Amino acid sequence: MLTLILLVLAVAGLLIVMRREAGALPALAVTGVTGLIGIFAGASVIGVLLLIVTAAIAACGLAGIRGAWLTPRLFAVFKKVAPKVSETEHTALEAGSVAWDGELFSGRPNWQRLLDFKDDGLSDAERAFVDHQCSVAAGMCNAWDIARERADLPQELWDYLKRERFFGMIIPEEYGGLGFSAKAQSTILQKLSVSETLMVTVGVPNSLGPGELLLKYGTQEQKDHYLPRLADGREIPCFGLTGPRAGSDATSLPDVGVVVKREVDGEEMLGLELTFEKRWITLAPIASVVGLAFRLFDPEHLLGDEEDRGITLALVPRETEGMQIGRRHHPIGSPFLNGPIKGNKVFVPLSTIIGGEEMIGQGWRMLVECLSVGRCITLPSGATGTARYAIGWTGGFARIRRQFNVPVAEMEGVQEPLARMTAMAYIAQAAVYQTANTIDHGQKPAVPSAILKSQLTEFQRVILADAMDVHGGKAVTLGPRNYLGIGYSANPVAITVEGANIMTRNLMIFGQGAIRCHPYVLEELAAKDADDVKAFDRAFFSHAGLILGNAARALTQGLGIGKPDVPFDDVAAPYAKDIARLSAGFGLAADAAMASLGSKLKQREMLSARLGDVLSNLYLASMLLKQWHEGERVEGEDAVLHYAARFLLNRAEQAFVELFDNLPNRALGRTLRLIIMPRGRRWSRPEDDLSRGIAQAISHDSSLRHKLTANTWDADDGPQDNPLARYNALLATQERAEALYRTVGKAHAKGEIPAEALHPEQQVDAALEAGLISEDDATFMRQREAEVLDMLSVDDFEYDAFVTDKSKVLRHHPA
Repeated sequence: MLTLILLVLAVAGLLIVMRREAGALPALAVTGVTGLIGIFAGASVIGVLLLIVTAAIAACGLAGIRGAWLTPRLFAVFKKVAPKVSETEHTALEAGSVAWDGELFSGRPNWQRLLDFKDDGLSDAERAFVDHQCSVAAGMCNAWDIARERADLPQELWDYLKRERFFGMIIPEEYGGLGFSAKAQSTILQKLSVSETLMVTVGVPNSLGPGELLLKYGTQEQKDHYLPRLADGREIPCFGLTGPRAGSDATSLPDVGVVVKREVDGEEMLGLELTFEKRWITLAPIASVVGLAFRLFDPEHLLGDEEDRGITLALVPRETEGMQIGRRHHPIGSPFLNGPIKGNKVFVPLSTIIGGEEMIGQGWRMLVECLSVGRCITLPSGATGTARYAIGWTGGFARIRRQFNVPVAEMEGVQEPLARMTAMAYIAQAAVYQTANTIDHGQKPAVPSAILKSQLTEFQRVILADAMDVHGGKAVTLGPRNYLGIGYSANPVAITVEGANIMTRNLMIFGQGAIRCHPYVLEELAAKDADDVKAFDRAFFSHAGLILGNAARALTQGLGIGKPDVPFDDVAAPYAKDIARLSAGFGLAADAAMASLGSKLKQREMLSARLGDVLSNLYLASMLLKQWHEGERVEGEDAVLHYAARFLLNRAEQAFVELFDNLPNRALGRTLRLIIMPRGRRWSRPEDDLSRGIAQAISHDSSLRHKLTANTWDADDGPQDNPLARYNALLATQERAEALYRTVGKAHAKGEIPAEALHPEQQVDAALEAGLISEDDATFMRQREAEVLDMLSVDDFEYDAFVTDKSKVLRHHPA
């Protein structure tokens, strides 16, 4: 019995020390004291074993001892197995900043650090712009008109965007821009997502474009000239990065610039001779100034001794001799302006280099730093805005569309996708807003930008597919009345651009995060590069303490012991505690994967993707809880929080299971499963009751519906038809209509009105004649049914309307 007691005390004491990462001395005290007690109390076997453990801890845990024998050997092994980090990878790792993503990597997230990013909301000017200018712009859009009839935005909309400085959201007021916050930019793009072409047209110049590059790196002369012109639309920018052979791997640019001397206006001038071929460049067909990325060479050493000067960025006016620009690509589903740019030995002066000569070779760093912010805002905001509109349209449609004498929103087969759409939209709103808020606090979230871009555009794919399923024939028949189909067909664009989702999920999220966000890996690699054994000793054994700490935290919290305190209410607290538990498991699993696979982990992309999935879901769930904690809640919102949190935690656990099942070292996989999930999986898919309640709320005139469709164009105040406003108006009178539907339906079933009265209008007239409803009710229902029928209707066209070459029309029935 004494042996068992001493063993339990030693294990419990070590677990406490490990959880706190208290170091070697407390661990020595635990095993040393229990060992001595065992020897003096007659339990000599366990006593001796514990003293042997004490000696081992001292040999490995005390720097003065291990430095003489263990550390040099470990350092030699580390230098052989550590992954080689290229110069471009170093640049990417050094770009951006680490905040909450680092907390999740640590395995002991400090929630207060997340809550310290206070939210001041939008300024009065920003809110006014969202409410007025964005509504005006959205009201000028019709998807069919833009996509099929003009393949562009209307001229009056272009004029309005320029006049109201939509292209200058990130440009400070001193240069004539709006100087808006990241949150405002995101909110604006969400509202403009009523048209994907409009959102892209406004979003791109405010993300990866010359404006942001000039702001951060441009010379004063470049800023003074270009920024005011970009802000008011006198200059339309584009940025040429990708090409036929350089897409996701932008560092493999084959485009070159060569430093040369040319005679210009009778004087010798030092400049660049650019040869390039760019594709998929948004706004290129109409751009007046082109940002170019290329690799610069100085073969004649006109600038210095170095010949290969690295990736460099320049700003080239459209009218530059030799620039081939103006042709268009045809992006799937959407006619946003996108096209190729070419040039062969195009000469430009050195003054076109963004930032001047001192920024030569800094192009990759410049791009990565800009991407870390822009990728957080443009496409994630577009996906979130699309989700707002999709749930508004789909909830309204599902309520007015009746089959089997009931609204289809009452059918569980429809309620399931409605609830899923709503939860994904809720997650997206929280994630994009709270991440933008960290940007407003000075963060440059590199890893979260990859999470948001990939995860929210994938959400967009699911949401639009669900919306199409619920709408059925209404959405698959294109025409001016179809507000959904063109955006659905354009969704692959969001999946592909700004870092294809396959690459982002498989390589970037965990691959970059494992080094950039990990508390010690970057220090270990730096020690290796500097051949600094003392620095390696500090980092490596701190890292070892973290591994032991995460193992202890994951195991004990998985067993329900020692749950962390979290600063949330009773609704959110269970999820926050489990995020902390899974964070410890993630930290342990990440270290185990890196240690067991070493540099091979780069090639095991499916394993890297699953680790990235765990991190992504924990990050999204954290943003969800922060939004809940700080936001003003409405009736029914707790159901959406429960659904969304369980959905994300279920996905995180699924990613863990797939990781355990596929680790090459099967014993390691089984051990990790035992430590991280000692009681098995905790989170099942959201319950059906949650789905039913959420679907009811989103398809009625509820406070939850109004909150989740906020910051959309939902007013009848533009020249174009607004289906969301029309659905909202119908839902506002839904309760009265439902009562009348029931009255008329029962009367028809009982034979109180003629059986041949099959159309709703006929039944209303018959019910009025039978005295079952009033004249006022009949008038209301006639008007409502006319509006419902119009909302359910689809377009039709002349037989040869879609044939571009009329000579090829087949007349199957010439008569």
